[in-house]
Amino acid sequence: MTVVRRGDGPWRLGPRARRWFDAVLATTLVLGSSVMISIGVAALLLSLAQTIPLYLRRVRPATTFTLVAAASVAQAVLGQEPIWGQLAFPVALYSLARYGRPLQGWLGLGTGLAGAATASIVWTRSFNTDVPLEYRGDLEWTSYLPMFLTIGAIVIAAWALGTQSRVRVAYEATLLERGQQLAAEAEQRALMAATDERSRIAREMHDVVAHGLSVVIVQADGARYAAAQDPQVAVDTLGTVAEAGRDALGEMRRLLGLLRGTTDPGLAPQPGLGDLPDLLAAEVETGRVVVHLPDPAPKVSSGVGLTVFRLVQEALTNVRKHAGATATTTVRLRATSGFLEVEVVDDGHGAASGEGSGLGLLGMRERVEVHDGTLVVGPEPGGGWAVRARIPQ
Repeated sequence: MTVVRRGDGPWRLGPRARRWFDAVLATTLVLGSSVMISIGVAALLLSLAQTIPLYLRRVRPATTFTLVAAASVAQAVLGQEPIWGQLAFPVALYSLARYGRPLQGWLGLGTGLAGAATASIVWTRSFNTDVPLEYRGDLEWTSYLPMFLTIGAIVIAAWALGTQSRVRVAYEATLLERGQQLAAEAEQRALMAATDERSRIAREMHDVVAHGLSVVIVQADGARYAAAQDPQVAVDTLGTVAEAGRDALGEMRRLLGLLRGTTDPGLAPQPGLGDLPDLLAAEVETGRVVVHLPDPAPKVSSGVGLTVFRLVQEALTNVRKHAGATATTTVRLRATSGFLEVEVVDDGHGAASGEGSGLGLLGMRERVEVHDGTLVVGPEPGGGWAVRARIPQ
């Protein structure tokens, strides 16, 4: 017998185990009916008629309940006292409420209560046949009420358990479907964010590459005119041309790896390291940001400068969203051993709110990795949140 667990929900029987459980339950009640032979063949047949339909209780709940209820009516008509097969009725009613439609469950409840009232009358009279007629009325009433309440409580309990189980399973199915829908929506948003970021990078590449090619063209024209009078000037200029060309080619190779489709390049110049003071000026004046920038700024390619600028910009956006109004942020830029190290650390409550887990992190990571750099984002040991990047110059 197998038991399965779906997610973090309750333990449940697997399909094979459910079939075994139904078979064992029905067989136990059917075999138990054999004790009725001691009180008559009619009692045995009625008991079997009530218990045998339970083999179909899960796949045909309405049919099962109808057959069990019909056998119970026959028992009342024949005036039989309580028999073993009576145990099948609450099982059939539970199955109807659990696996049938809601309206069928309500009809089953009404049938069960009506049967409880009828059975209580029949059994009360059969139990009091030896009582003198003048005392029988009062005795039947005092015996009838407890019997009806007991049978009625069993009927209501079976219906309520089946209904509650059906509602719970339907609720869990709704939650599961909603969870799958939210996961699909989150994945779609992530893909859209990545696409938007790549389109933005494509627009930025226009300025990075255009700048390098402009330098190549200007220097090449100058070398051509200078070559006639001073060959050495031409040689130096061609060296500058080669360096600018290699830088532009390297930026193209890095950025083209992220592009998808065509873009509409913007014409405005893209920011770099020299624009960081302007980006941070307003925050520095309020005292919320402490800045440590090298002076003069390190000499890096346009692509690296743009990546650092966007990284700091996105990190500060996350601080404003998640760290809290009183948080203080430290922005540090260092150039060491051929690498540019960027650090944005705040002392707010970003670690508790999941700062840095938004879609903007996708863009930061892609920008850094396209330059063969590394990005580490996470909570600080003493509280707060940190964004650290290391990019080759």
